[in-house]
Amino acid sequence: MLNSLFNRRIISNLYGNTSLSRISARSFASGRDAPEESEEELTAAREWAEKLDPKTIPRHIGEISFSRSSGPGGQNVNKVNSKATLKVPLYSLLPLVPRLLHPHLRSSRYAAERAQSLVIQSDESRKRATNVESCFEKLHQLLTSSAKEAIPGETSDAQRGRVQKLKKAENEARIKSKKMLSSKKSSRRGNKYDD
Repeated sequence: MLNSLFNRRIISNLYGNTSLSRISARSFASGRDAPEESEEELTAAREWAEKLDPKTIPRHIGEISFSRSSGPGGQNVNKVNSKATLKVPLYSLLPLVPRLLHPHLRSSRYAAERAQSLVIQSDESRKRATNVESCFEKLHQLLTSSAKEAIPGETSDAQRGRVQKLKKAENEARIKSKKMLSSKKSSRRGNKYDD
């Protein structure tokens, strides 16, 4: 009971104002509970993931700042602010992505809970523009990996047929086993006229 209340509290925190009646008890292999998605939402999410490109991410979505880089580089590191930091507020990013990705983005390694934003840094190059592009590339990688993890693939008709055959075979085997156990038990019962 306590575990159920705890899970509901976590789910309500993850999904905000989503009513708990819309959240099913469907579990995945990862052990996480997820909201029930309609087929239209899944189709829209799959289409969104296919169209996602690093160039389609709006450049005005976040704030870019520059600071001094660290590591090797000699005097250039000490003199030039080439490290790029992209700060993307979740309130501006979440409306642009499917609802399935929201928990993954909130729990990503780039998420800053206090600021309610994603903070992505890059100091891989000596050039500012290259580091900015690297930040947006990391954001794209985060979105694509979250999409691959959160959006289930489409099931083909052949796969559905195989699953139905396996379920039918499993059910038949279960019934056969039950009948065998039943006959074994009935044979153990003594006949009341055997005295």
